[in-house]
Amino acid sequence: MAPRSNWKGYLKLSLVACPVKMYTAISKSNRISFNLLHKDSHERIQMKPFIAGKGVVERSDLVKGYEYERDQYIIVNTDDFDKIKIESSETMVIEAFIDEDAVDRVYVDVPYFLAPDGPVAEEAYRVIHEAMRARRKVALSRVVIGGRERLVLISCRGKGFLVSTLRWADEVQNSDLYFDEIGDKPIDPDMQALAGQLIDQKAGEFRPADFTDRYEAALLEVIRAKMKGEEPVIAKAPERGKVINLMDALKQSLSASGELKTQAPSKRRKAGKTTTEPRKEKAVGS
Repeated sequence: MAPRSNWKGYLKLSLVACPVKMYTAISKSNRISFNLLHKDSHERIQMKPFIAGKGVVERSDLVKGYEYERDQYIIVNTDDFDKIKIESSETMVIEAFIDEDAVDRVYVDVPYFLAPDGPVAEEAYRVIHEAMRARRKVALSRVVIGGRERLVLISCRGKGFLVSTLRWADEVQNSDLYFDEIGDKPIDPDMQALAGQLIDQKAGEFRPADFTDRYEAALLEVIRAKMKGEEPVIAKAPERGKVINLMDALKQSLSASGELKTQAPSKRRKAGKTTTEPRKEKAVGS
């Protein structure tokens, strides 16, 4: 059975348009989930809407309200939502093409796959796709999904398109709020060189299948053990030895793998001759 699409409409570039379908690109169906139960009877708890002093309310009696002042609401019903039919409700109009690496990753949100809706749509779909791929460009557009208009980034992925919703500018915090207090004193060149060796040592490629959710696996072991009536035994994280200072930490990290290289002492020219200054050890985190 073909997956169910999240959105149907048109992808449009100027006067060229083709029918498309959008599908969610991620799945959490294999994640462990829990139900809330009563602690004694283990009966499943039902979450029902209620009004204090009046009791349970039927869901058919619920409406949506916008609180414009404390305890003062404007009611917005289905007819009101149906009146909101903007262009992006049914059409992804490509507004601009930008370089592939032009979008800061902090703005990227949820991924979707965008496929042609039927054989008739394939020609226009492929023409846009190949033109973008050849120029290494991505497209900016908008789409209404989940009752909200979202800015989206359309990029080539294999023979198709990946659509990533983007966060609006006012949703992203200014990083200066968190990084402004970080100092800018010169870094010890010897420590920087050792850190560089560690980076070179751990250089690799991103292969998602190489990584698994270790917490999820441990949680599954707990569940399996309890199903058998056994006491779960989970290995604890190894205790880390105490390191007196940052230089020692860097050296020990490299020597553990046998890749520690001798670092030449830092030198400075002073008064016309070369002198070697003793280095002060710094505490970790200073």
